[in-house]
Amino acid sequence: MKFLASFLTFLALISFPSQAENWPEPEKLPASAALPDVLAGAESPAEWRSQRRSEILRLFEHYVYGRSPELPKLKDIRVQTRLKKEMFGGKGILREMVINYPPEGAPPLHLLLALPKQKQPVPAFVGLNFAGNHTCIADPDVWLNEGWIPGRKKGVEDHRATEASRGSEASRWPFELAIERGYAIATLYHGDIDPDFADFSNGIHPHFFLKGIDEPLAGDWGAIGAWAWSLRIAASVLIADPAIDGDRVCVMGHSRNGKTALWAGAQDERFALVVSNQSGCGGAALSRPRRGEKLVNINTNFPHWFNQRFKDFNDREDHLPIDQHQLLALAAPRPVLVCSATGDQWADPEGEFGSCVAAAPAYQLYGFNDFKAASLPPENQLIDSRIGYHIRPGKHGIGAPDWTVFFDFADKHLAH
Repeated sequence: MKFLASFLTFLALISFPSQAENWPEPEKLPASAALPDVLAGAESPAEWRSQRRSEILRLFEHYVYGRSPELPKLKDIRVQTRLKKEMFGGKGILREMVINYPPEGAPPLHLLLALPKQKQPVPAFVGLNFAGNHTCIADPDVWLNEGWIPGRKKGVEDHRATEASRGSEASRWPFELAIERGYAIATLYHGDIDPDFADFSNGIHPHFFLKGIDEPLAGDWGAIGAWAWSLRIAASVLIADPAIDGDRVCVMGHSRNGKTALWAGAQDERFALVVSNQSGCGGAALSRPRRGEKLVNINTNFPHWFNQRFKDFNDREDHLPIDQHQLLALAAPRPVLVCSATGDQWADPEGEFGSCVAAAPAYQLYGFNDFKAASLPPENQLIDSRIGYHIRPGKHGIGAPDWTVFFDFADKHLAH
């Protein structure tokens, strides 16, 4: 059996060439309290792109998020519109699409899109929601999700949505505000592609297991990798939509979905702008300071989010060969915005801000030397340099005031 497992692991490595790197196993990595160098000698954008960027990307893939399959080609993605109607006092259109993609039998995605009613293509934000599209707007025509929903959510009985859950999280998705600002917002439920609990027999994962294997290997993708993959599929659909400006599709996420947005934005340079809202540990916050949520907390409470190797760094953050500032750097030279809240110490605002500071050298290679802050700014003061940062009062959450910051940042960096 040991021989079979080793042989299957070998097959997995040659199936994903980027994983064939001879990286040390986690227990053999030396400790270092210093943050890993972003540039490691890269002195130009060409040197960054030709070697260092791809090296950092592979390190995160190997030790943190796991390897993901190739993205389906657009010609193999099938989109069916199940809802299209005028909304928001005639100012906008609400659409819902069902997205099918290979491999055959993979769970479909349901993309809800609200966009201004105008002739010119508009920029768009796409992000994941926590409990189904029907919770994002109180509209009886939006499909009531039939999959597994977290039991703590309003209007959920035995992990299934009821009519009482419609619009229960609408405050998180201010569609009308977006339309007034000239943006589209698209959202899909992360549970469509992988329900958010520790069971890899459901969702997308079984469709990519090697024969004879019924759980992820050490370097395989976890839930965050799968959720990021779904955002990238949604991006393919949005970029091809004539109503959307394909050069200005932004990815955003809150909390665990913020971790996902950062990983999607790192992997996929089609995203013109990346937004992380209170993503914390495994997202924008540095791991080494061990403030707020730590690796042992997140890997114990959510063992399905990351790959198996990430657990080997529980209480061993100093042994990580990368840290989260390098995840932000992977977005360079595209704009990236990190948002925190003073009442959300679990997400470690200092660590999130510290990532911005430490990621700056990658942006400086491209001539963006405008991130000058050395300490946390005052509340509600947006740092709108190419690496952006904002901290507000309050606790863990997202609403219209946060989206206003996103739009303000995008107005500056996506202007034609």
